[in-house]
Amino acid sequence: MSSARAFEANFDGLVGPTHHYGGHSFGNVASTGNANQAANPREAALQGLAKMKALADLGYRQGVLPPQERPALWMLRDLGYTGSDAEIIAAMGNTPSGFLSSLSSASSMWTANAATVSPSADTQDGRVHFTVANLQNKFHRAIEHKQTARTLKSIFADSQHFMVHDALPMLAALGDEGAANHTRLCHDYADQGVEFFVYGRQHWGGAIAPQRYPARQTREASEAVIRRHGLAASHTVLAQQNPAVIDAGVFHNDVIAVGNQNVLFCHQDAFLAAEQVYAELTAKMAGQLHIIEVPRNVVSVADAVKSYLFNSQLLAKPDGSQRLVIPEECRNTPEVWAYLQALQADGGPINELLVYDLKQSMQNGGGPACLRLRVALNDAEANAVNTGVWMNDALYARLTQWVARHYRDRLVEADLLDPSFLIEVRSALDELTQILQLGSIYPFQMQDVDV
Repeated sequence: MSSARAFEANFDGLVGPTHHYGGHSFGNVASTGNANQAANPREAALQGLAKMKALADLGYRQGVLPPQERPALWMLRDLGYTGSDAEIIAAMGNTPSGFLSSLSSASSMWTANAATVSPSADTQDGRVHFTVANLQNKFHRAIEHKQTARTLKSIFADSQHFMVHDALPMLAALGDEGAANHTRLCHDYADQGVEFFVYGRQHWGGAIAPQRYPARQTREASEAVIRRHGLAASHTVLAQQNPAVIDAGVFHNDVIAVGNQNVLFCHQDAFLAAEQVYAELTAKMAGQLHIIEVPRNVVSVADAVKSYLFNSQLLAKPDGSQRLVIPEECRNTPEVWAYLQALQADGGPINELLVYDLKQSMQNGGGPACLRLRVALNDAEANAVNTGVWMNDALYARLTQWVARHYRDRLVEADLLDPSFLIEVRSALDELTQILQLGSIYPFQMQDVDV
């Protein structure tokens, strides 16, 4: 047991100025279902910032992660396109629909997929470890990992406290989707916890897999992260996601389960061999784990996916109970809202609901949990984080003004062919790195960078 004070911070992805509905994420029902609608990047960014500020005002430590540079002109040059930036963008008019859109995705906003994080209380060397997710299953996300590493290394730069590992090799056998398939359970953030890794398929020796949609996380990738971070077998649990729910649109575990401290909130159909999973988690939590399993006859998987009930944030309160941060869609889904009202009143650990409007993100397939990367820190580690990214009144004011100056209020795929748009985006990001005190992290700001 540790005497150090520790807490869980959330680092939310700031929605980028290229936010649009490209429908690139096969297996994500909201993403594909809303493809080609007009998006509002300004509203999306402000909605995300409002949630960050609200949680900071409640006393939670809240950080900001910047968007990535898009369109990814560096990728097009790597693919053989030549000429000026404007000429390359003009050439995209002769390519199939969706190509430039994929290279312009603002998907890095969903920072639950940025990395898997193990706090210092769990790791062999006593540092906070990050493994950047390779996201190899989807083209528009597979191009994120090098920038993600640069960003995290800028924010968590102190090697005494932090270790940022580059992504696993870009191979199907090592498909890694980051914290969206990882939950840390504990009794106190300062003490060694139980790290729960959920995978969709096992590349070698696994026979059970979904049939309709891809399983993005492999067991082999999760095992590699466990080794990298120096985690003890006595405090890790590996479980397979139910392939039937993946085929129903549950593309990541955080769409069907969420945990915090000694609470696991999940759907009845979340895991294969669920009773065995619960038993192992409970044993490794020294018999003290509160499992809230939502029955399928009360909330269907379809309603869970529609409302993103489990893509929520469980936040610890000072009295030991939990708040549940949910999107507006939960209130608009009658069966889900009825369940949540009963849950709030039943005397269990979840006794408060916080509802936020995140429609722009939700329509692209990401709820409150997708937008944040959880990092448990002690005071010394928190003091070693780049101070420019912590949300407060002054930063909120600067960022909302920045969004108002630089973001469009309507964006469709055709707008990406406007060469002036690239200039708009780069101007915005250049200013943002100064606001967040990140230094030069983007390809357009650097020379000879390995992008």
